[in-house]
Amino acid sequence: MNRIAEVQKAVRALADPKRAAGLQGFFKTGPGEYGEGDVFVGLTVPQIRSLIRRFHPADDAVVSGLLRSPIHEERLLALLLLVERYPKDRDRVFRLYVKHFNRINNWDLVDASAEHIVGAQQVGRAQLLRWARSTHLWTRRIAIVSTFHSIRAGRFGDTLAVAAALLADEEDLMHKATGWMLREVGKRDVAALETFLRRHHRRMPRTMLRYAIERFPEPKRKAWLRGDADQAGGEDRSRTCMPRKAPR
Repeated sequence: MNRIAEVQKAVRALADPKRAAGLQGFFKTGPGEYGEGDVFVGLTVPQIRSLIRRFHPADDAVVSGLLRSPIHEERLLALLLLVERYPKDRDRVFRLYVKHFNRINNWDLVDASAEHIVGAQQVGRAQLLRWARSTHLWTRRIAIVSTFHSIRAGRFGDTLAVAAALLADEEDLMHKATGWMLREVGKRDVAALETFLRRHHRRMPRTMLRYAIERFPEPKRKAWLRGDADQAGGEDRSRTCMPRKAPR
């Protein structure tokens, strides 16, 4: 039995059809939904992590084979194996990850891996902005979620630049991810977040704004939701320098 078949056999041994049915609904795999066509077999994340301990390190052929699988848990396992391997094989892992962007096609796959590979690689703001303009939803999510790595290091410029580029994004999943990253900036530097809000709050999708200000005190949060930057704190400079609203 080759290594890929061995890993897949281990995944199937842990399958739970009842749990799989619930995951199919949770990850929106129906026609027209963001995860359309994705297939689950019903593993938990702890079960997948137990397989990492069993099969790490995995070479390029194994990882690529798993990423080509229609089974969601096999793709997640492949990505977590790459995260585990990244510190000792940074450039090769990064290239393999980018090559398979089209197989990183649900929000948990992005969120479990982008920070630890793309973020850790520090690819540069220009590249992140190119990805933020992609027509592929999950590439755009990689662009913003990967900046969590720099947020944790106290660097917010990439996050704020990518967030500004995503203000007109039409996907609710992007509004949530961008608001989440902005909230993480605010947890570390509320002034940096409020500067961004003063400049952009009138253009921000409602969900993005709600996520960004979730940890604010209630009066300040309500003021931002009303669009009252003066009451929220600080001069509302957006009245004079707000860019022309982009089409939605």
